[in-house]
Amino acid sequence: MGMTMVEKILARATGQKSVKAGQVLEPEVSLAMSHENGALVINQFLEIFKDTGLKPKVWDPDKIALILDHRVPAESSKTATNQKKIREFVAAQKIKKFHDIRGDEGGICHQILPESGYVLPGKVVVGTDSHTTSHGALGAFSFGIGATEMASVWALGRVLNVEVPETIKVVATGKFSPYVLPKDFILFLIGKITAEGANFKVLEYHGPAIEKMSTSGRLTVCNMSVEAGATSGIVPPDKETLRYLKEEARVKGKVEVFGPDPGAEYWQVIEIEVSKIEPMVACPHTVDNVMPVRKVGRVKVDQIVIGSCTNGRLDDLAVAAKILKGKKIARGLRMLVFPASFRIYQQALQLGYLADLVKAGAVVMNPGCGCCLGVHQGALGDGEVALSTTNRNFKGRMGNPKAEVYLCSPAVAAASALTGYLTDPRKGGK
Repeated sequence: MGMTMVEKILARATGQKSVKAGQVLEPEVSLAMSHENGALVINQFLEIFKDTGLKPKVWDPDKIALILDHRVPAESSKTATNQKKIREFVAAQKIKKFHDIRGDEGGICHQILPESGYVLPGKVVVGTDSHTTSHGALGAFSFGIGATEMASVWALGRVLNVEVPETIKVVATGKFSPYVLPKDFILFLIGKITAEGANFKVLEYHGPAIEKMSTSGRLTVCNMSVEAGATSGIVPPDKETLRYLKEEARVKGKVEVFGPDPGAEYWQVIEIEVSKIEPMVACPHTVDNVMPVRKVGRVKVDQIVIGSCTNGRLDDLAVAAKILKGKKIARGLRMLVFPASFRIYQQALQLGYLADLVKAGAVVMNPGCGCCLGVHQGALGDGEVALSTTNRNFKGRMGNPKAEVYLCSPAVAAASALTGYLTDPRKGGK
């Protein structure tokens, strides 16, 4: 019997010829990532060595990445002190994959990893963040773990007690219509199977529509796979994967590429004809409360956010800039733009996208996650409505349980910025 993509990766990571769903393994880790919560991981890691007489030492400093992104620049003395702790640990352990608050190499962790060439196909990647699922876009088995689990990874180089997950195969056929983006695809899928439809499963993406999708789009899709309950999302690597790794991530040397076996056994197969998908929106207060924008009705918006690890890449900013160029956002509306990394920030600056957005009335922020989770920059007032290209919209997600958050694509966000109301970009984005 053939293996799925993740089964093949786990077989390799455990030195076995084959594995099957339900087995419990201890796979070797190729990359372990943390952001500011690395301060908690450090505490747990030091506990492992307490009273042993051994000097705390990570298993491989070249396989650990630490990125400051959730509260940057620091909004409090507590945060600043935790960031200081991380810097000191990085120096002591000689960790090179460290991205501090810098304009030349900083950014959101889930963008920094792929664009820096840290993620490779066929590898096991773990992170102390649920949206570590993003990196399946490059053909890795990438998933989130807790701080205590990460501490053991830092010490041992492997993840303990990993149950091989079942896999759902998603086959996307057809061609996307104008103003319909990968974000609309993943929102449509989540609406179709619900926020628990892929619990403890892997979503493995196939089909002509995925093959033609850019790595940026695949990152969006895999990023939000966790919103359907999935342990991970993954796209088997192909020509686009190799192009991205060589041209954009600047990876040198040979990159090994493989896919699932033809006879792989899947828990479920879902087929989606993408030409039937419209611009979508996830309405408050659940990510699976999804419907076409045109069906939502007249919803006044107070704040629009474009950016995050979900939709802060160059093509996302390009879509928004194209719609807003030479126009003005509606009066009484705030629009915040968070590029996913400073590399993207610089590219968007050179291409004029940021100038177009600022002239339209948007405020461009430094790369960061604070607004998305409501802890820094861009919190909402009581009764306010936000339209955001981020990934979650439960009560209080953007800082206020008395506010409402709608999720959408950059095209829907930009078109709505012009009217001040939730707007279908096919009508308001021309």
